[in-house]
This record gives sequence, structure tokens and C-alpha cells, in this order.
Amino acid sequence: MEIESKYDPSRVEKKWYDYWMKNGFFHSEPDSREPFTVVIPPPNVTGVLHMGHMLNNTIQDILVRRARMMGKNACWVPGTDHASIATEAKVVAKLASEGIAKTDLSRDEFLRHAWDWTDKHGGIILEQLKKLGASCDWDRTCFTMDEKRSESVIKVFVDLYNKGLIYRGVRMVNWDPAAKTALSDEEVIYREQQGKLYYLRYRIVPTSPDSDDGAYLVVATTRPETIFGDTAVCINPNDPKNAHLKGRKVIVPIANREVPVIEDEYVDIEFGTGCLKVTPAHDINDYMLGEKYNLETVDVFNDDGTLNAHGMHYAGMDRFEVREKIETELENAGLMEKTETYANKVGFSERTHVPIEPKLSMQWFLEMERLAKPALDAVEDDIIRFYPAKFKNMYRHWMENIKDWCISRQLWWGHRIPAYYLPQGGYVVADTPEKALQLAREKSANHSLTLADLRQDEDVLDTWFSSWLWPISVFDGINNPDNKDITYYYPTNDLITAPEIIFFWVARMIISGFEYRRLPCFYNVYFTGIVRDKLGRKMSKSLGNSPDPIELMDKYGADGVRMGMLLSSPAGNDLPFDEALCEQGRNFNNKIWNAFRLVKGWEIAPVEAPQPESAAIAICWFGAQLNRTIAKIDDLFTKYRISEALMEVYKLFRDDFSSWYLEAIKPAYQQPVDRRTFEFTLKFFNSLLRLLHPFMPFITEELWHALIDRKPGESIMILNQPPYHAERQNDAQTLEDFDYVREVIANIRSIRLQKNIAQKEPLVLQALSNHNPDYDALLAKMTNLSAVEKTADKAPGSVSFLVGTREYAVPLSANIDAGEEIARLESEIEYTEGFLDSVIKKLGNKNFVANAKPEVVANERKKQADAQTKLHALHESLAQLKK
Repeated sequence: MEIESKYDPSRVEKKWYDYWMKNGFFHSEPDSREPFTVVIPPPNVTGVLHMGHMLNNTIQDILVRRARMMGKNACWVPGTDHASIATEAKVVAKLASEGIAKTDLSRDEFLRHAWDWTDKHGGIILEQLKKLGASCDWDRTCFTMDEKRSESVIKVFVDLYNKGLIYRGVRMVNWDPAAKTALSDEEVIYREQQGKLYYLRYRIVPTSPDSDDGAYLVVATTRPETIFGDTAVCINPNDPKNAHLKGRKVIVPIANREVPVIEDEYVDIEFGTGCLKVTPAHDINDYMLGEKYNLETVDVFNDDGTLNAHGMHYAGMDRFEVREKIETELENAGLMEKTETYANKVGFSERTHVPIEPKLSMQWFLEMERLAKPALDAVEDDIIRFYPAKFKNMYRHWMENIKDWCISRQLWWGHRIPAYYLPQGGYVVADTPEKALQLAREKSANHSLTLADLRQDEDVLDTWFSSWLWPISVFDGINNPDNKDITYYYPTNDLITAPEIIFFWVARMIISGFEYRRLPCFYNVYFTGIVRDKLGRKMSKSLGNSPDPIELMDKYGADGVRMGMLLSSPAGNDLPFDEALCEQGRNFNNKIWNAFRLVKGWEIAPVEAPQPESAAIAICWFGAQLNRTIAKIDDLFTKYRISEALMEVYKLFRDDFSSWYLEAIKPAYQQPVDRRTFEFTLKFFNSLLRLLHPFMPFITEELWHALIDRKPGESIMILNQPPYHAERQNDAQTLEDFDYVREVIANIRSIRLQKNIAQKEPLVLQALSNHNPDYDALLAKMTNLSAVEKTADKAPGSVSFLVGTREYAVPLSANIDAGEEIARLESEIEYTEGFLDSVIKKLGNKNFVANAKPEVVANERKKQADAQTKLHALHESLAQLKK
């Protein structure tokens, strides 16, 4: 296979992805191998690839490709989420652009538009993942509203209802006025907002017509627009300053409605004036006071956040517009005491980013407390492990304080709640209309009922109510709990996700896993960080600081971007993304490419040509280094330290293979390489490509095919990872020796650089103490030595250096400036003496010697001995120069 002069990702990537797809390398079926299963966190069906997806799916692909190369039957299930709120909003906006309002359509007509939108846009993000190199089993692609997943969701709803865990009732919920639907607590994001504290005057109703003295009490509120819903004012019974208000009534400003003053210790005496306006329809705490004291509930808002008829002349106006206008009206009427700037936490919709409204609403809820314990215990007992483990605390806190889940949404796009209302009142729950009719006839004792007499609930289920079943439903484990896929692939192995959905999704999946399979749904959860820009800001479209991933891949290649994403992405920590990281990834691709071209460009000597001793040494060393790095990588993957694993193989190739090994074996200019060395080098290249493949799949496939002629249907991705050979007993000594030799080489090169001695000019190395001659051939090759001599006395005019405690010298009488060298040695002697004095003082401190760890004291004694040896050598060199 001919190798081009430059690496061109655009030529390589599509070719090999199509090849992998054609040969079915991504597809998995149950067999005798150990399964390795990952389910993709399903992106919104309306979405396109962003940097968070890039990071998450790169990590998933690395784990899946590596598992495949560890001999496991890897199955990575892709899919998309129907995203009720987001998709419905997009469809409504599209219709509005065409002059069509949602209210002009029937439910079925709207759903036809929604399905058209989904069919048109739903596959975009999955196609983009293919460009990244994602090795998903595309034959298994799922959608949370496809037939099997929809059937699973409805079955689970019915099952939980029949178990008494799903109920319907009027509760205070988080209302999204933009989406016009309820939200769960987890879908509300609290942000600190600068606003105002309004001090309103409520006139105290006189006890008799003759006693009206115009007295009033003052209430502090952040939301004056809700006064139309006030049905009481509450004081603390232990508050002496408001004791005169006990048993009285007050008049709500503008609304002119009399309401009672009630007493409850809930009121904070120190906040504001100690008087609390009670609006049971629009605050959860006020709602509880209303229940306790049987207060009237007055809802003043329409579903879109405008005021209704209770808002009087403000009816139809937006809540925030009313807040501005009512301030002026209250001031003009003398009913505003004062205003103050005030910072408080305001809840925003996680989906539409508008402030939510607490609202009393009839909704469906899932009781969570009974379901939570097995899921909590599994994480506490490390049956399911979090990486990093710090997220266990967050998980524990939420699970121990879990609230019932509001699972209904006031939308049309989604799984419609399978509750059917009877004409005379009441309802039944069933997974099909036919079963509902049968139950309705039994419940009403009216056997003449027809389907036309039943009315299905208008609401749909929370999107998360489908995705919490994802690890089970993708294998059809709800509908067919004993099928071969669910019994083989479940529990899944790893989940890669973001910590911000630990409650939305991770915790709920764990709950469903124990409820429906009595097993964990996965064993390991790897939490990615947030991708941020160089200024530390979260990447977002609104800030315009998020690069287009497709453009990045077009510019740097998929492998370059994958590597760039991982270079600074430890688990659980935010990723400070810089495009320069992708450039670094591309440069590494080029380094691999150029190293390959160098090796393949060598002429090979005849079989009988001997192998240079220097090449044999390099082969022995690199084999040991490769084996040690494989052990490190294996260990790092068990700890999910994936970025560090990449750095190990990166340094192995860049530093050890390219900078040291290839230089050590490289034949002289226009000379051939011996066959044995060449074959070992190709073998090493093969191992390096296999180690790199999970991280950089495209370039490794291309070069693996270029190593030797391959047969159709062969691929690097179905080979095994290079194994660690624990039986290699001498590796540690080889590596230690080579590190020593590298330091000798570095010192000789430093002397050449300092003295401006050309590389082509041979030097002599003098060893003045113990020296291992086994590496002399390598020393000679790497530093152009004419000889390595053992001697007791160094030659006059030599430059000496120490490696550990061993002294070496390079005779340079013809090339050395004696005065300059004397000055350098005297300066180094002065520095070393100062260092030695500081060590001696430390060792002379009895408290240090008595209290420090033995290994620390031993290290200081070694520093002392090394410094003394070095000083002796420096003084000898100085004496030689001064002769």
C-alpha cells in the first residue's frame, strides 16, 4: 500500500468508516464471549452535535473500542430522546412561522407535524457521531418514542399505578409559563437575581366605624403582582412588635379585599416587618399555611404567566410588566412604604430558561421513597461505582431527601398518559384502550359503555419517564423480560454522562434497574466535566463561544479533535477547551505519519547483514518500555483515568519511540537497515498502533493496513490489545540502565552544545568510576564517540560531569576556553557547597531526624553523599585546568 507524503484525514476517515460499516464490525449478537455493554445517553432528537457530545462520545468510543480489542463482545447501543418540551417548542415555532397556531390544530394534526419534524431532523446528530468515529451498533438504534420503547413506558406506568406508587392529585408544582407545563424539582435551576423588596401597606380594618385611625401594617414582598391572590397575613405569635395585630383583619392593597391576620411560628420575626402576605396558590410555603388554616386559594395567573380576571385591570398582562406598573400604582395610592434592592434565588426552567411559577395543579406523581433504598445502597456499597467518587455525596444527599416525582406534562408530544376517564366520574388505568374499556365496565357496572364514552388523559409523561428505562428498554427487557438480548447484555458496564443529570437520569435509571431487573443497570458511571472556553465560561450558543465540532473535524481531523478533547479532560473536572489542543492532536497525527514514512522508506539490507549492537540494545530497551507502558495503561483504564492513559501512549510514541528508539536504530545516511531490526521495528509499530487505536481510530487503521499487505475484511479494530508480559523479569534493570545511559547521552550533547562542537566531530568519553560497558555501542551511536575509555585520571582540559555518583569526562583541550571553564566550575562548586551546607544543617537538627519519616531522612543523607562526591569531582576538574 503506497503511503502519501502528507496525512489527509478527509481522504482517510470516510473510507475506513464505510469499511467498518460494510464489514459489520460494530454489530454485536450474544455469543460465548464476555459482553461489554454501553448505552448512549440519548441526545435530543432535535439536537445537533456540540462540544459536550464530542467529549462524552469520544470517551464512550474509547472504552468500547478498547473492550472490543480486549476480546469482549462490545455492544454500544445508540439512540435519541424525543425531548417533549424542546421538540414541541420547535414544532410550535415552525408552525408559527407558517402562520399556523397550535390551538388551530387537533392533537392528531399537531402530532403529524411533530413526526414530520422528527423524521426530517431526528437522524442528524447520529450521522454527525459517525464522523467522530463512533463505533455504535447502528442496527440497534432506538428512539424513546418508537414502538417498543413506547410500549415499555406505558407498561411501566400501569405496573407502578397498580402497585400503588403512581397517584393523581392537586399539588403545588413548578410551572413553566413558556412551555405551559409542569416541571419536576430537578428541572428547576436556581440563580441569584438582583431585584427589589417592596414594602406594601395593608390597612388594618377598624374594630368599629368610630375607631378608624387609618392604621396599617407593612408587608415586605419580592412579588407585588401576586397581591391579588392574598388570602391572609401571617404573624409570629411570639413577635411582641406585632402582638396588637392578633385577631384583626387587613385590606389587601388595590384588591380591597378583607383578609384575616393569622398566627404561625413559621414566620421569621427578623425578615422585613415580621408580617407575611399569604398567597396559597403561588408559594409552596403559603400553600401549606393555607391547608393548615383552611384559607381560600386564589390563582391569579393564566398558564402563560399573564394575569387572569383576578388581576382586575391587569388581566391579560405579563407578570413582569404588571410588577413594574403596580409599583407606580401603589406609590400613587400611598400604599408603598419603600423599596430596597434585594438579591434572592429565583427558579428558572431548565428547558426554556424562564422563571418558573409555583402553581397549584392537578398532576400525576410517582412515589419515590419506597423505590429509592436499593438504588442508594448500591452506590453506597460500591456495587455501582462513581468516577470520580466525590459524586457519591451529592447522590446520597438527593436520595436520602428524595421527593415524589411529578411525571405529567401538559404537552401533546410524548407518551400520552394511559388513564381513561369515565362519563360519571372516576378513571381507570390500562396499557390499551381495549383493556381500559373492560376495566371501566367493571368499575361502573355499566356493560354498555363504549370506547367513545371514555376520555383519555390529555397530558403526556415526563421525557425522563422513558429515558429512566433506557438500559432495559433498548433490549426490550420490559416487554420481553427473558429475551436473549436482555439476559446477555444486561447489566450494562459503563455509563458516561454529565454530573448535572445525576438526578434527572442516573439515579432514576438505577432505581428502575432494581425495580424491574433486581440488578444494577450498570456497574460504573464516569462523569465528564463541563466543556469551558479559555475564560472559564461554559460553552453555549448564546455566548457564541462554542466552536462547531464538524468544522473542527474538517480542520484538524476527527483523530486530532478526539485527542485534543482528552488532553485536558480528567474525570469529573471541567475541560478548559482551547483549539490549540486540537492542533496539538493534529500535529501528533503528523508525527505518527512521518515516523511511519521514515521507517517504510528505509532500504533493507540482505538477510546475512549483521545487526548493529546499538540496534540490539535499543530493541531490548524499547521492548521493556513498551511492556511497562502497557501495564500502566491497563491500570489507568481500571481506574477510568482515560486522559492519563492517552498521555502514557502519547509519550511512549513521541518521546520513547520517535525521539530515542528510531534515532538509536536509524541507519547511516543512504545505508540500509538490517532485516532483524526492521522487522522488530514493524512489530513495535504494530503494537503502538493497537495501543493508539481506541483513541485515534482512523490514522491507526490506515497505517496498520500500510504496514504489510492485508486481506479483505481484516481490521486493526478487531485485533487484541498488546498484552502485558509479567514474566519479563529483567525489564526493570534494563529500564534503569537505559535511564542512566540517557542521562550520560544528555550530558555529552549538552557539552557539544555549550562548546559549539559539531555532531560530525567524534569525541572520547572517559569513565572515571564504575561503568557498564554493555551500552557503549549505543553511547557511541547516539553521541558520535570514537572511544569509551576507563581511566583513573581525566585528561587535561576535560569537561567532566556526574551521573548519580559516577564521574565522566570529555577531553576537549583543543576546543576549550580554559578561563571560561574555570569560571563555570568555580560557580558550580559555590552552588554545590551551599546546597551541601543546607543539607548538613537539616541533618544536624535533632528534631528533624527524630520526627521525620525514615525514608525522608535517608533521602537527605543520600543528598549529602551525592553532593560530597560531586564536589570532589568538581575540585579535581578545577585542579586539572589550573595545572
